[in-house]
Amino acid sequence: MTWKLQAITGEFTGQEILIDRDMLVGRHQDSDIILQSSEISRKHAAFLLKNNELWLQDLKSSNGTFVNDVRIEGETLIEAEDIVQFASLKFSVLQEAQKIEKPTFMQGVELQPVVVADKEEVKQAIQQPSEAIATSETAAKQEELTPAQQMNEQGMPDLKARDASVQVTKEGMPTNVGIPKPAPIPADVDLTAPMKREECEVEIPAVCVEEEKEAQKNASVGLVAVIAIVILAIIAFVLFK
Repeated sequence: MTWKLQAITGEFTGQEILIDRDMLVGRHQDSDIILQSSEISRKHAAFLLKNNELWLQDLKSSNGTFVNDVRIEGETLIEAEDIVQFASLKFSVLQEAQKIEKPTFMQGVELQPVVVADKEEVKQAIQQPSEAIATSETAAKQEELTPAQQMNEQGMPDLKARDASVQVTKEGMPTNVGIPKPAPIPADVDLTAPMKREECEVEIPAVCVEEEKEAQKNASVGLVAVIAIVILAIIAFVLFK
C-alpha cells in the first residue's frame, strides 16, 4: 500500500509526494523530502511504513511536527485525510486505492474451448436463403433415387401395381397400345397448291354514301363561289382604277 502527501501551503502547494518506503523529511540534501525553508530543521521528521500503516516521527525539530494541529514527539499513527505540518508547511495525507487483483481460476476445472465458425461459412449461410437450401437437398435426394423411385415420388404407380396384361419396354413405355389414326384427306384437295387468301367485301351503308356525296357537292359549290368572287374583285379593280 502506498501513501501520498499533497502540499497545502508554501511553494509546493498542489504538488504530490509519493511515500512508498521510510522517508526522511528535512532541509539537508540527503533528505528524501527536501523542504528548503529556514524554519525546517536539517533532519526534521521521518515517515515510517509498518505493515502497510503510515507512522510519523518527530526528530527533535526546532519548530515542531504536528498532526491535525497537535504537536507530536514520538511515533504517531497517520490516517487518510490527516493534516501533517512541518513548522508552518502543511500537507494533506492521501491513501492510494488498492489494486484489484485479477481473479484466478480454480484448479481442476477444465475450460472447454469455444468453436468459432469460419467467417466465409457464416457469410454464405446468411446469404443463402432457406428455399435454396431446401431445393439443393431435394435435388441431392432425387439423384440418389432410382428412376422407378423417382416416378413413385411424382405420383406414378409402380410397375408392379399396373395391370399385368400391359407389357412395357425397357424404357417403361407400354406396348400394344392402339394409336388413333388421323382423318383421311379428300381426293380433290391439292396439298401442294398455295393457299388463297379470300378477300372480304365490306359493304358501306347507304347513309354514309349519301353523306359523302353531299360533302363533295358542298365543296364544289364553295370552290365555284370563291372563284366568282375573285373574278368580280378583279373586274371591279380594273373599272375603278
